[in-house]
Order: sequence, then structure tokens, then C-alpha cells
Amino acid sequence: QVQLVESGGGLVQAGGSLRLSCAASGRTFGTNYMGWFRQAPGKERDFVARIKWNSGNTYYADSVKGRFTISRDNAKNTVYLQMNSLKPDDTAVYYCAAGQTIFNSDYVDYWGQGTQVTVYS
Repeated sequence: QVQLVESGGGLVQAGGSLRLSCAASGRTFGTNYMGWFRQAPGKERDFVARIKWNSGNTYYADSVKGRFTISRDNAKNTVYLQMNSLKPDDTAVYYCAAGQTIFNSDYVDYWGQGTQVTVYS
């Protein structure tokens, strides 16, 4: 089992920034990827970004490219999501995810509890 604990959500004005953190513990050696998904009210849980533990290769949803950056600290088993130029459309609950691939929510093996991000105009 892998436990994921997120932090860093909050309320921010449009154009502002937030950084989310996700600390992993447990049997993390079985996870190739960690990343982030988000879910707005009444919508599906959508992929945001993922990073491969060993190579550091990153992948982003088109909607966040150029604004969000995912990074990792292997020593701390922690993944970060730096979110800049935030828009009201970025408002959602953000979930940390881990697994073999996590290309979409069907492939996620482990989820965090979620952290709310609210962007107001």
C-alpha cells in the first residue's frame, strides 16, 4: 500500500500562484509515476500532470502547459505542483495520484485525499 498526503491548496486571486505538495509513504517502489488530477463540481476527474520517478520526464494536460510545473524530490518521496497564472477555470479539488502509468484516472493505483484550490476573479 502507498499513502499519499497532499497539502498547499487554498484561495487565490486570478493570476496568482499556489504550490501543492504530495508526500508518499509505504510501498512506493511499485509506483513508476506520480502526478495530479483535478475534479470540478459536476465534472469528471481529469488528468493535470505526471512525472516519472526514475527519469523525471513530465507530461501535462494542454490546459495547464506553460502555467503549471510538476517536480519531485526523490529523497523526500514528495511531488510538487507549482501553479502560476491561475484562472477561475482551475478551481477544483486537486488529487495526488500514484501508480504504474496514471495516464488517466482508470490507471491510478493510489489516490490522496484531495485539496481544494479556489481561484476568484
